[in-house]
Amino acid sequence: MGFSVIRAGDRSLTTTAWLTSYHCFSFGDHYDPANTHHGALIASNEEFLPPNCGFESHHHQESEIVTWVSSGTLVHRDSSGHAGVVYPGLAQRMSAGSGIDHSERNDPWPDLPGSGTETVHYVQMWVLPDRHGTEPSYAQCDISTELATGSLVTVASGDPDRHAAISIANSGASLYAARPAGKQTLTMPSARFTHLFVVHGAVVVTDDEGNRLELAAGDAARGVDTGGESLTAREPSEVLIWAMDRALGEF
Repeated sequence: MGFSVIRAGDRSLTTTAWLTSYHCFSFGDHYDPANTHHGALIASNEEFLPPNCGFESHHHQESEIVTWVSSGTLVHRDSSGHAGVVYPGLAQRMSAGSGIDHSERNDPWPDLPGSGTETVHYVQMWVLPDRHGTEPSYAQCDISTELATGSLVTVASGDPDRHAAISIANSGASLYAARPAGKQTLTMPSARFTHLFVVHGAVVVTDDEGNRLELAAGDAARGVDTGGESLTAREPSEVLIWAMDRALGEF
């Protein structure tokens, strides 16, 4: 099977007084020259942030930052005047473009009762854009209804021929999410580079030769020239799948 696996316990870990962050790739103080990216994806961090804590305003540029909240809520504010609360079922993207400052905190949101009261569990993913120097922008879209079917939902994409909840500035990258019920089977998208992350639950990926790959919460699988494999949930699960047709530096 054309996948390599990064088990949950093998990821590098950053901990502070208020943050627990697991990294699928080199990130921050954790640098491994053999593990810097896959396709155009340069970061996939699973984070846990308690109430009344978070990242104060800090700078980004030339990156597409997609945040996926699995439980709890996360408040976003940026220097372009955008503000919003991210919750389960909401697709959210910030395009840093030529440069932007933003904060992310687990704080209450006025119009969302119960927000900011529990630890937020989310996955933040960074993709490099294929267009540079653009104006910073922000987008969010509630896709709860689509996710309820258990099928793959296109969360974000820069492919002009692919409909997605939100757009990103990389025409060769698409992010899918699914919440399959126990024993429900999905078909993996085809791509030159694939990154599968299990947010929670447990799944089995099976190719057409019967090879099986079992993945649990926190596990990631990277594929090269893969697609068409079946993904079966062993229990109610949540997965995120990046499908990318180009590597870094290719246009």
